[in-house]
Amino acid sequence: MNLRVRLRDKNARIGILGLGYVGLPLAMEFCRKGFHVSGFDVSRQRVDGLRRGRSYVLDVASDELKRMQSARHFEASTRFEGLASCDVVIICVQTPLRKTREPDLTNILAATQEVAKHLRKGQLVILESTTFPGTTEEIVLPMLSKGGRKLGRDFFLAFSPERVDPGNPTYGISNTPKVVGGADLASTKLAQEVYSEIVDEVVPVSSAKAAELVKLLENSFRSVNIALVNEMAQACHRLGLDVWEVITAAATKPFGFMPFYPGPGIGGHCIPKDPQLLAWKMKTLDFEPRFIQLATTINGGMPRYAVERIWTMLNDAGRALSGSRVLILGVAYKPNTSDYRESPALDVMVLLHEAKANVSYHDPYVPHLELWGRKLSSVKLTDQALKSADCVLILTAHRDIDYARVVRLSRRVFDARNATRGMEKAGVQRL
Repeated sequence: MNLRVRLRDKNARIGILGLGYVGLPLAMEFCRKGFHVSGFDVSRQRVDGLRRGRSYVLDVASDELKRMQSARHFEASTRFEGLASCDVVIICVQTPLRKTREPDLTNILAATQEVAKHLRKGQLVILESTTFPGTTEEIVLPMLSKGGRKLGRDFFLAFSPERVDPGNPTYGISNTPKVVGGADLASTKLAQEVYSEIVDEVVPVSSAKAAELVKLLENSFRSVNIALVNEMAQACHRLGLDVWEVITAAATKPFGFMPFYPGPGIGGHCIPKDPQLLAWKMKTLDFEPRFIQLATTINGGMPRYAVERIWTMLNDAGRALSGSRVLILGVAYKPNTSDYRESPALDVMVLLHEAKANVSYHDPYVPHLELWGRKLSSVKLTDQALKSADCVLILTAHRDIDYARVVRLSRRVFDARNATRGMEKAGVQRL
């Protein structure tokens, strides 16, 4: 029975390699549509937790995970032999940057190796891991083609960029259009049919390379525009203006303007990394991506700028930053999530620590984290904690925090997220 018929009848078995922030929600989406999903991960701890019905991903409830396992729609394993029984294999592993800012394809290579080892005739392999243009056709395809296997005859291969936005209450997998590009036309069409089972709109493009570039353009666009407003925030401070007021007024224009907002830097698993993947690739082609590099420099300098503003704020009050008690509110990279990967809050905390400030933090979503070789714990946001701080620094605006109370009880507040808008008081400054 061919793959199209198996998809239509919900008999196709879906394999997902990598059960993190991308892979696990994707697995649940296929399960909701009636497919059997086999999930694979190298982490024994992660798989054991999933088998016990414990989800560590914000967008997947543990109760739903348990239901899908009880209904035999989902199973998790560290044994990759099970890949051979899958009709579709989707690779969702992380692609970090090395310290040299070069792409680290270790996880993609290891995952592809496992897929190649267990590849069987007729399988469709889809790479979702964000990577530089050319990875699917220049690296993954040759690995799957070893032993005389032919694309379009023995297997099919496509790329579809993940568009996960953890914690987004409006857009999830099903109502976010899915871009697909195959290593050949048949692969594009098959991938389109697979995702059409779970996504309202699938957008085919001409090639895997085009699909790879789509994701990098999306996040380079965000990085460049965030850099623009971060620079505008610094300009407004010099001009004695409120950048938030300026942006809000500009956003009333019904055409030709899209509001972005400043902050203490950029974080998460995409925006700090994805433009660098494109920049690295273009440099190999003797092309200098100047916009991307400038945006990276501006955004990367925002944690230090925030610390300089705090230093000035304390200095104007006759206090040194060294020895001052600084309470951080919010360390996750975005509101209402527990994900603090690449969070600029961590950079700010390190810089404050290096300046010998006494740093503590409160985050209802991040109970513990490790910095400067120590395990830190979120402190309770008591009246005493607010009153005793020399400066309260808002780095992530979680909805669970009463910012009116923060302003009322704190001596000084530096708000990098405009959480205190409309709460004018001496000792409150915004980015």
